[in-house]
Amino acid sequence: MYPSVTRWKTLLRTTALSLLAAVAAAGVGAGPASAADGNVAWTVRTASNGYGEARSSYSYNVNPGGVVEDAMVVANRGPSPLTLSVYAADGFTTDAGQLDLFTKDKKSIAIGAWVKAGAGGVVIQPGKTAQVPFTISIPDNATPGDYVGGILTALTQADQAEGINVDRRLGIRIKLRVGGELKPNLAIEDLHVTYAGSANPFSKGDATITYKVHNVGNAALSGQQAVSVSGPFGLLRVRAKDIAAPPELLPGESWNVTVPVHGVAPAISLAATATLTPLLTDASGSTTSLKPVTVTAHGWAPPWTLALALVVLVAALVGAYLCRRRNRTQRKVREDARVRNAVAQALRGQEPQTS
Repeated sequence: MYPSVTRWKTLLRTTALSLLAAVAAAGVGAGPASAADGNVAWTVRTASNGYGEARSSYSYNVNPGGVVEDAMVVANRGPSPLTLSVYAADGFTTDAGQLDLFTKDKKSIAIGAWVKAGAGGVVIQPGKTAQVPFTISIPDNATPGDYVGGILTALTQADQAEGINVDRRLGIRIKLRVGGELKPNLAIEDLHVTYAGSANPFSKGDATITYKVHNVGNAALSGQQAVSVSGPFGLLRVRAKDIAAPPELLPGESWNVTVPVHGVAPAISLAATATLTPLLTDASGSTTSLKPVTVTAHGWAPPWTLALALVVLVAALVGAYLCRRRNRTQRKVREDARVRNAVAQALRGQEPQTS
């Protein structure tokens, strides 16, 4: 169950404030999730039944065509009667790497469509609790693999200051694995490397590696990452440090990764290698490492400042050579003129003039 607050504002439609329980999103710990605002306060928790007691979230393994029946317990902690709507929604991973659930105005096609609450709403008196049953009906043609969503309670209130309605939501995560062949697989896509050198021609620079982690399988996966950069023939290899793990990605989801690598020599041609080890977590919480995926891309790291220094040196040498050659040519021209003048004077019977 997880507390996340998200607000959407529009001029003519309902504004939603999403509040979920962090423990349910993480899948660890136990205890109720709560929402409180002034005189309005309520909590939600899983019901105690054959699936377990004090569960932090709902987790099931069901075959296509199967049915699950469970319940959520809602408690009114405020001083006034509480009217809540109840519905289910598909889950997704946000840009911050957190699990969130679709708002009611967005169409769900999996858990949000398969879960049906016993009622679309519930009225709870102060200090009382209500058990809300729900049923999950898996279609016969459901694709095997992992699905994540949640069941939510929502309270709509008017915000007089802003002239809009606000939906305060509180829910519990549902993780469902549909039986069949499990094909967990992560891919590395769009791998690129760029290089930024130093003004010092003999100093090292920084490389930046970017790529996308794409869950192309049918199981929710996290992963461990390793990135290195090397010169031609694998020489001068440098490995990146402290690479943050991507969040657990649902099937079809992607995650953009940017990794800086410091102390890279300007080896003209660079090879960037990214290795991703998928991590699969089962219903018991045990994690299994799968076969690593490795991709390599190439980029340029020309030693521009050193090349510029060499160009300047070559230009100076060429200039000195041309200057020396010009001086020698000028001296030869002067000597040839003196010889011609001496010969001409001798032919005229005159003493040659010296200069």
